Amino acid sequence: MDVAWPRADKSTRFTNDREGFVALKRWLGAGLPELVVYEATGAYHSAFELAFSGQLPLHKINPLQARRFAQACGLRAKTDKVDAAMLAAMGATLDMEPDPVVSKEHYELKELQIERTALIKDRTRLKNRLKTQILALTRRQTKARLAQIERQLKAIDGEIETRIEQDRPRALDILKSIPGIGSTTAAAILIECPEIGSLGRKQIASLAGLAPMTRQSGQWRGTAFIQGGRKFLRDALYMPALVTSKFNPDMAAKYKAMRRERKPEKVALTAIMRKLIELANTLIKQNRTWTQKPA
Repeated sequence: MDVAWPRADKSTRFTNDREGFVALKRWLGAGLPELVVYEATGAYHSAFELAFSGQLPLHKINPLQARRFAQACGLRAKTDKVDAAMLAAMGATLDMEPDPVVSKEHYELKELQIERTALIKDRTRLKNRLKTQILALTRRQTKARLAQIERQLKAIDGEIETRIEQDRPRALDILKSIPGIGSTTAAAILIECPEIGSLGRKQIASLAGLAPMTRQSGQWRGTAFIQGGRKFLRDALYMPALVTSKFNPDMAAKYKAMRRERKPEKVALTAIMRKLIELANTLIKQNRTWTQKPA
C-alpha cells in the first residue's frame, strides 16, 4: 500500500493489512490530511476502507478516471509510488469532497449480496449442466449440489431481510410498495445504493449508470448511450423494469410511447429502469409509499 502526502513532502509503503493500518496511523500522527484519495480496486481496497471509514476523510475514485487524469498531466509512467502521488495531486486539483461514512453493517450486507450473486451463478451453471447429463450418478450429484445451493440461498436471503428490516425498515416498505419491486430487489437496491433518498433525480440516475451520455460536435450528432455507474444496481432493476413495462399503467404507457417512436426495445427498457430508480429515490426522500394515480 503506497502512500504519498505532498503537503508534508512524505511518501512511503505499508502492508495492506491490520499491522500496516496501525503503522499508517502512526505515520500520519496528529496532523491528519484534509482528504485521502484512493482507487477502487475490489478486494484490495475493502479492508483499508473498512478500517478507516469514519476516521479519515476518504474519497474513492474509479481507476479509469485516475489514469485519464495522469494522461492529461502528461504522466506516462505507471508504478504504485507514482500512482499514489498522482492520486494526491488529483484530489487537490479537482477539489474533491469526502465520501459519506459507510457503516460496518453495510459492508456485511454487501458481503452477503456478493455471496448471493455467486450462488445464483452457480445455480444457473449447474442447471445448464443437468440438461446435458445422462448418467444417473452425475445427475444425482448435480441435483444434490442444487439442493444445497437452494438451502444456502434461503439462509442468505433470510439474513439479508432481517438485517435490512432492522436497519432501514421504512425504506424497505416503501420500495416494496412499488409494483414490480419485491423483497429481493428492494434489498438489492438498498445494499447497492445506500444513498437512495438523499440524492437529486439526475444524481440517482447517474449513480445507477442510467443517465444517457450525449455525443455531439458541431453539426455531428452521435447516438447517446449509458456508461459507468453501479452495474449491480442496474442488474437489480432489469427484471422489475421488464414487469412494470407491461403491467404498471404509467410505466407501460411510457414504454409503449417510446416503442411507437421506433425507439429500440433496450432503449425503452433502460428508460423504464431510470424512471423506477428515480421514483424509488423520490418516495424514500418524501417518506411515502407508492399510490396509483387516479384515472
